[in-house]
Amino acid sequence: MRSLTIFTLAAAISIPALAQTSTKMPSATEIAQRQVKRLTTLLSLTSAQQQQATAIFTNSAKAEQSVREAEKEAHETLRTAIKSNDAATIDQVANTIAQSTAELTSIKAKADAAFYQILAADQQSKLSDLESEHMSPLDGPGGPGGPPPAMGLR
Repeated sequence: MRSLTIFTLAAAISIPALAQTSTKMPSATEIAQRQVKRLTTLLSLTSAQQQQATAIFTNSAKAEQSVREAEKEAHETLRTAIKSNDAATIDQVANTIAQSTAELTSIKAKADAAFYQILAADQQSKLSDLESEHMSPLDGPGGPGGPPPAMGLR
């Protein structure tokens, strides 16, 4: 009985400590650097291509983060509208979320297009081969279930 009490107290004390630990989201620069490192390994990017790709993917990640913040607020509003059975707000927020999904798809597709343009023909061919094997190096975080990839690059 005593060890059960001690275990319960230890668990109760550790719960607030666990709640305070938060996973730090990577910055736009960190996201871009990881992606460029992976692309460099797979496609043998030159240092000039690495610099260009880092700029492309950093700008893209910054734009995506901005849209995701707005989307997060929209989801909060949607939860409130659901709880209050506010059909008009649900429709409005659903349209807002749809627009942000379209915006994210556009941001990613434009970054992929800009990146594709800096590749040499043999690198473009290698990228196409990887895509046909469903191993696209442009796939970012999020995995399956996210918005469809732009031109199959992500």
